[in-house]
Amino acid sequence: MSLASLLTDQQQRVDTLISLLSNEQNLLTQGDIDGDALADVAHQKQQLLVELERIENLRRNIQERLGYESGALGAKSAAQDANCIDLWQRLLEKSERAARLNALTGQMLSLRMQHNQQMLDYIRQIAEKTLYTSTGRNMAQSGKINASA
Repeated sequence: MSLASLLTDQQQRVDTLISLLSNEQNLLTQGDIDGDALADVAHQKQQLLVELERIENLRRNIQERLGYESGALGAKSAAQDANCIDLWQRLLEKSERAARLNALTGQMLSLRMQHNQQMLDYIRQIAEKTLYTSTGRNMAQSGKINASA
């Protein structure tokens, strides 16, 4: 497999990742979140990330076997020598976009979790201030019984 075809394959998978991240953001902006759809997107992302890692490891191994140093400088040199520097640059740009989208999605999830925690705390406060005792009687009835006893 040539470097150009590996880079093209990686680009296509990063494009799919970007699409999944955008879909995930759309799901998170809905008032009523579809948990099943969100879980499905997370599962698809995980599978895609495993595949991207496999392809990236393959690319790195080929790069090193061809005598290029490991890391970004070696990858750039290999891409230049293989006449596919434009593919390499586009892959880097798309990867950066995916990273930004992923960071934004993480922030959105964090805000949702904070909101949910605040709602749970509020419900807990209300439940603690209930007007009923553990016997099921309201406080007024309970007070009358204790007063007459």
